[in-house]
Amino acid sequence: MQTALRTSLPETELASRASFAPHARVVREERPVQTSGLPLSIRGLRKSFGSNEVLRGIDLHIPAGQFVAIVGKSGCGKSTLLRLIAGLDKIDAGSISFGGDVQPEDIRVMFQEPRLLPWARVLANVEVGLGRDRASKDAHARAEKALTEVGLAEKRDQWPSVLSGGQKQRVALGRALVSRPRVLAFDEPLGALDALTRISMQRLLERVWRDQGFTAILVTHDVSEAVALADRVLVIEEGRIAHDVTVNVARPRERGSAELAALEGSILSHLLSADDRT
Repeated sequence: MQTALRTSLPETELASRASFAPHARVVREERPVQTSGLPLSIRGLRKSFGSNEVLRGIDLHIPAGQFVAIVGKSGCGKSTLLRLIAGLDKIDAGSISFGGDVQPEDIRVMFQEPRLLPWARVLANVEVGLGRDRASKDAHARAEKALTEVGLAEKRDQWPSVLSGGQKQRVALGRALVSRPRVLAFDEPLGALDALTRISMQRLLERVWRDQGFTAILVTHDVSEAVALADRVLVIEEGRIAHDVTVNVARPRERGSAELAALEGSILSHLLSADDRT
């Protein structure tokens, strides 16, 4: 994991932030009861693939325990930013720091594909998330607890092939949670699910975030999903953060409410107008 000597960074305030979401009702936001998450600070982050400069100087601060969603059209740099945060790609320039020492198990990623081992039963798939602690005496107990948290305790001895798409993603979530990460990054983990299963999984993600208090970073194409789950929505355009929108709507949030619809409409309007400008 690449880190820098800096351990804190003043939060970048964009001039459009206050005016971008005028319809949100200002209320007291409920946060996790206990925050175990790490703060995240990014300064001057750049990343290119050949001649294609994907990220062009990202400055960002995420407080510990915050739920952040990142949206933008395809190719804008969303997933690249997430991969750099998770240490899966190498930084070209700039810095990423987490406010202290980071252990490998502190940062986990959940992908769109469950990536389960077909030759291992459900419980063993979850144990994979323990990494170097997989051989510990309490590995089975920790994996069983994680399965209980995602509502699949009764599937512990099943093979992945007999699970539904939503159940496979729950196993993948359990695998990510079993090490008690302090930062959990989601790279469109619900994109392949049907509408009802997706809503159910959204509620599960929100519940485990509130229960465990990790810092959550969600990359999604679904703006309604972003405003339903996040404390804050970042809109990326051409490798830069174009808007930073605070979602001041109380939890639990009512899907389809006027407040969320107004926020979603504002963000979509901006994204569509960006298409018109290109």
